Amino acid sequence: MFLTISTTGTAERPATDLGFLLHKHPEKAQAFSTSYGTAHVLYPEADAERCTAALLLEVDPVALVRRGKGKGRGGAPDAALAQYVNDRPYAASSLLAVALSSVFSSAMRGVCTARPERAAEPLPLRIDVPALPARGGPALVRALFEPLGWTVSAEPVALDSEFPEWGDSRYVRLVLQSQALTLSAALRHLYVLLPVLDDAKHYWVSADEVDKLLRAGEGWLPGHPEQKLITSRFLSRRWSLTRQAMERLELVRLAETDDADVEEIDNAVAAETEEEEKPTPLAVRRRDAITAVLHETGAARVLDLGCGQGQLVQALLKDARFTEIVGVDVSVRALTIASRRLKLDRMGERQAARVKLLQGSLAYTDTRLKGYDAAVLSEVIEHLDLPRLPALEYAVFGSARPRTVVVTTPNVEYNVRWESLPAGHVRHGDHRFEWTREEFRAWAHAVAERHGYDVEFRPVGPDDPEVGPPTQMAVFLKKTEKTEKTEKLDKAEKSEKEAKAA
Repeated sequence: MFLTISTTGTAERPATDLGFLLHKHPEKAQAFSTSYGTAHVLYPEADAERCTAALLLEVDPVALVRRGKGKGRGGAPDAALAQYVNDRPYAASSLLAVALSSVFSSAMRGVCTARPERAAEPLPLRIDVPALPARGGPALVRALFEPLGWTVSAEPVALDSEFPEWGDSRYVRLVLQSQALTLSAALRHLYVLLPVLDDAKHYWVSADEVDKLLRAGEGWLPGHPEQKLITSRFLSRRWSLTRQAMERLELVRLAETDDADVEEIDNAVAAETEEEEKPTPLAVRRRDAITAVLHETGAARVLDLGCGQGQLVQALLKDARFTEIVGVDVSVRALTIASRRLKLDRMGERQAARVKLLQGSLAYTDTRLKGYDAAVLSEVIEHLDLPRLPALEYAVFGSARPRTVVVTTPNVEYNVRWESLPAGHVRHGDHRFEWTREEFRAWAHAVAERHGYDVEFRPVGPDDPEVGPPTQMAVFLKKTEKTEKTEKLDKAEKSEKEAKAA
């Protein structure tokens, strides 16, 4: 992962002043440790007429995998290989942006005690990025950088120069040139726009990312024509953070228009005024809906199959009606996190007797799961490859056979209502499929028919009249032996009548 910054100068104002501005001596090659590898700073050329500083980020793919954000229950089918064989060590991304802010932090803030006048004035700058992922292509690269005063060259990189008919890849060779920008402004542009073009971040995006964006975007982001796209992508399309950032940027724009401070504009509501009620998260609604079903059916001993990090187990433990709660997951790491969440090591003896965490695969029968009142499969089935669903079906409905089974899964039809979800994408990178309401109902009816259950369906979340609810729920109730015998007799009688009529 490589980037160079070049400038030109004269004998009176030498180009080697770039070393003072970056706080890195041109005659030295320096190395800096980062969480994901080593950043090297060196100067391929350094004299009065021309000076080039190079930032080389040597990424450790193992550290990237260990410290990177998780991918749910196991990742995609080729995840074990894809985590190590990808473009992350080679193409400019958020990894390089973080290295820029770490290695050149003073330069990014415009601080230079040795040459303060040079830090505050525009420089003739040229920035080269040999491999830049650009989701949106060269047109988007120009749309992002040209309004900021850059002359942009974004040359697409062919998928394979030997086979031009294959077309271009999503990478470009980027060259930026300007005579009117300070080094600080240039670094802040790169810090924000490199991950925006990659449209991905290697770390979990939290609320403090809004402050980082506004600091780096000061002076140029409020008036940028692509402000909304930049904000959304920089914040990993998290709509709540994007909305917060957009509101603050609008305040900055209004303050600049009125030549006032932001505090003067943002004073319409007193600080102690109660905040508007926030909408209940879908995950909370899902747990509430599941708990309501368990109450209705009178379940006391409950299995949470695919319990993940134990959120549902934790919610059920708060209700004394549930005398035994068993969480099952194939991931030992998830069970360890669930144990910490539940504080099992500090739980009282009576409470600890109500909860158990088991490691196991739902693709295999397990005698430990027999004899329970209810089983919950909350957002689980979509994490399995479709050919493995019959194995899960038999393990739960054929072998364990609880009296009640509650299954929830995303409704793919509702995905068009998620503004942050790109068209054609599933809600989670580990989802192997997402079903329409018709597909889910067909599967559930077939399962109920094969294993002697009745099934009913309920919406979870707002039930959109066009696309349905965000989450769909099926409640399976085991038929009694008497009901099954009656249905068999009815079927036999019906078949006999049809045969006579024929």
